[in-house]
Amino acid sequence: MKPVIVREIPRSPKDPERIRRLLETSVATIAESQEKLGLLSPSIRPIQPGLKAAGTAVTVKCADGDNLMLHVALEVAKPGDVIVMTTISGSANGVFGELLATSFRVRGISAFITDSGVRDVAILREMKYPVWSKYITAVGTSKNRPGWVNVPISIDGVIINPGDFILADDDGVVVVPRGEIDEVLAKAKEREERENVVRKRLLNGELTVDIYNFRKVISDLGIKYVNSLDEVLKKEENK
Repeated sequence: MKPVIVREIPRSPKDPERIRRLLETSVATIAESQEKLGLLSPSIRPIQPGLKAAGTAVTVKCADGDNLMLHVALEVAKPGDVIVMTTISGSANGVFGELLATSFRVRGISAFITDSGVRDVAILREMKYPVWSKYITAVGTSKNRPGWVNVPISIDGVIINPGDFILADDDGVVVVPRGEIDEVLAKAKEREERENVVRKRLLNGELTVDIYNFRKVISDLGIKYVNSLDEVLKKEENK
């Protein structure tokens, strides 16, 4: 596909409520609610702990070592969006720093996520601007090469379409396809309700091996309980 800038992404009047509900849950719960799909690589980490973000994805694909299209994406993105960026073949350059973060914040962009690099990290942390990246580096970028805005991109084998939903927290980043968001949110609520029941049982002193019926699993695996290691060693000696 030739380089292109797509101005509009799929949106719905229901999106603010969907995003609010995403922010009430966690990356782990959402990932489990969609059969562990949609998780970006664990190498993409928050640059500081304790921040959380969600929004609709504005996707960007830049030439290696260049961030021109990232500036363009800021022009077409709407408040509440999350800008997700990759490069053609992989780049560790610092594509995002203090000045872009300032503009992102002023324009209401919820977060920046990339499998490339970021810099000015000390200032970004002071700003508490939500950023998830694969690299931290002082290496800069050119701003004169073509790329794409709001086309499907792939990060670590996960396809991200413009308008998909993004949730990011200390555990990483998960992508929810737009067409599946309501089903995933419903499953996430059910999972949280089940976990609340388990949590109460744990607080009452029950063991996870009993709650989850792991004793049968242990028995089926042929694992035996013994009173001491000496008992095992003696049996081994007598073989």
